[in-house]
Amino acid sequence: MALAAASSAGAGGRSPLGGALVLQLLHTLGEGVRHLAMYRCQEAIDAFVQLPASHYATGWVQCQVGRAHFEMVEYAEAERAFQWARRVCPHRLEGMEVYSTVLWHLKKEADLSFLAKETIAHDRHSPEAWCAMGNCFSLQREHEAAIRFFQRALQLRPGFTYAHTLCGHEYFTNEDYDKGLTCYRGAIRIDARHYNAWYGLGAIYLRQEKYDLAEHHFRRALNINPRSSVLHCYLGMAIHRNGRHGEALKQLCDGIALDPKNALAKFQKANVLMAVERYHDALAELEALKAQAPREASLYFLMGKIYKRLEQPDRAMVHFSLALDLKPSSSDANAIKAAIEKLSLPDDEPADDAIDEPADDAEDYAPAYY
Repeated sequence: MALAAASSAGAGGRSPLGGALVLQLLHTLGEGVRHLAMYRCQEAIDAFVQLPASHYATGWVQCQVGRAHFEMVEYAEAERAFQWARRVCPHRLEGMEVYSTVLWHLKKEADLSFLAKETIAHDRHSPEAWCAMGNCFSLQREHEAAIRFFQRALQLRPGFTYAHTLCGHEYFTNEDYDKGLTCYRGAIRIDARHYNAWYGLGAIYLRQEKYDLAEHHFRRALNINPRSSVLHCYLGMAIHRNGRHGEALKQLCDGIALDPKNALAKFQKANVLMAVERYHDALAELEALKAQAPREASLYFLMGKIYKRLEQPDRAMVHFSLALDLKPSSSDANAIKAAIEKLSLPDDEPADDAIDEPADDAEDYAPAYY
């Protein structure tokens, strides 16, 4: 290796070339860490790629690359980086809490279960291992067990910010909002730049219909991580609920520009377009979204409501029926049935009375982003 050769050159003295190479290596690593700390994730990846192959292939660097892809919601790429890290450093525990969240998003139950068991077997006193175990049970919808495992991680390391946030997400899923707020606030007390917890607070306030508070906390999160498509989307949802449709539309468009695959942002954009009576634009957005989420009941339900407003009851009925055929949740099914019963009545409901979110994606970001 060039660095080793340079450092061994000049017996009895220091090699100027070796010192320069060390400084260059540290500079490149520092640039990657700096960009990642500021959530400039693509720049971080570009910096790490410039490392010599032997350094790029280390477990630590691959975990940083994996985290950068994770922050950009590129879960498949993140998984590959973490797999590489585990191949070169099988007993590495640092970063496994993020890797387990990547597997949670990819819904890879077997891989996540294997990771959790292997990390626990390696070190039962590792908080990262207990976070992996918590994510494993969260994916199986055993939220009480997941909470116990995240709390075990906090017993081992009370200052583990991400464990506080993961615990908060489980309380959020269980609709125990007071405890969720406590967890998120605990994370922020440890690290005020932990945008995931600011997001969690905003998500709870949005669910509680405290839209001003939700908007405030989403803005705090976005100030820390301005390149997050998800944060732009949720801020747009809060602004929309506060009645500022034009501003909401801008936030949602910004989110889609950052991540064209963000189905929730596209759905919410259609919701806002419906609210401002741009029905044909909303339908065009939903038609395009059908290719990405063809089995999403809420998409067809919203299309049905738009066709009703366009005074096309036959097409509305077709889409309501399609929504029911996709077996939505019981609450969504009741909303669809109520809309069918009112199909012949004047539409005097607020324009944003549709199902707010695609059911499959409604909480999909919570445990990871989050």
